[in-house]
Amino acid sequence: MIARQDKRPTLLLVDDEPTNLQVLRQILQADYRLLFATDGARALQVARDQQPDLILQDIMMPAMDGYAVCRALKADACTAAIPLIFVTALSEASDEALGFEVGAVDYITKPVSASVVRARVRTHLSLVNAEELRQTRLQIVRCLGRASEYRDNETGMHVIRMSYFAQHLALAAGQDPAWAEALLNAAPMHDVGKIGIPDAVLLKPGPLDPEEWATMQRHAEIGAEIIGEHPAGVLRMARTIALTHHEKWDGSGYPRGLAGEDIPLEGRIVAVADVFDALTAVRPYKKAWTVEAALDHIQAQAGRHFDPELTPLFVALEPQLRSIQAQWVD
Repeated sequence: MIARQDKRPTLLLVDDEPTNLQVLRQILQADYRLLFATDGARALQVARDQQPDLILQDIMMPAMDGYAVCRALKADACTAAIPLIFVTALSEASDEALGFEVGAVDYITKPVSASVVRARVRTHLSLVNAEELRQTRLQIVRCLGRASEYRDNETGMHVIRMSYFAQHLALAAGQDPAWAEALLNAAPMHDVGKIGIPDAVLLKPGPLDPEEWATMQRHAEIGAEIIGEHPAGVLRMARTIALTHHEKWDGSGYPRGLAGEDIPLEGRIVAVADVFDALTAVRPYKKAWTVEAALDHIQAQAGRHFDPELTPLFVALEPQLRSIQAQWVD
């Protein structure tokens, strides 16, 4: 990919009629870096090489029409995420519906209005920026989670696996997909508080004495303090998980000795997912348990350590659990 000197957002304009490209150029050139293509094959090549922020494209073109170009863009991992707006003389509702069906984010009919084109472009670029910011924030959350696991002789894959286990269990428990996705992205922070535990305790090869164990238990509250108070969203859920995933259904957990449904659902879900992955992974101090043995243990702890309603749902997920393990190997 060629390094850009012009830092403005880049738009790719695609139309087989030079006059139409000139109209769009006049509307957009003051605010954006513009690339041009007059046929579908060239558009695909430019999109792949230059990675524009947004594509504005005609539909009626020879050899390869706009629908075919859009399908090809969405089928290529390198270009699938680039939003595309159709700019076309086709004004039938069926044409517009097909445009959205093949993957366009918007549909503008010719003759174009300069104010409409500018507004639609601004809107979709702001959505792109918002999604990039969201993804960046989630990656930072995941990286912090992995940092805490590396310090604890865990592997970075642990936080990924257990997060997917938790997401699947949330869906099995009837939670909506948005909540389950938030859980997927919050769960990696569950043990971030271990950053605040002294090495002499965290890395001790033998059993902890009572004072050391009390120090270790502090990691739940330290994690909540690190994440901080948030009114809503992933970070609020992450704080709850950090604080409650070591609570037990029978009230014998820590740090607050919560019991039953007083333990927030996200904490109860992550408790199952975290223990299962810890049991089935190799650690310096133990061999990996088999999936069957780990699930037997979780079933045996239903109503004591784990939520008795979540436990059978988790056991029933065995095929998905094995698939996640195979994908995210240490």
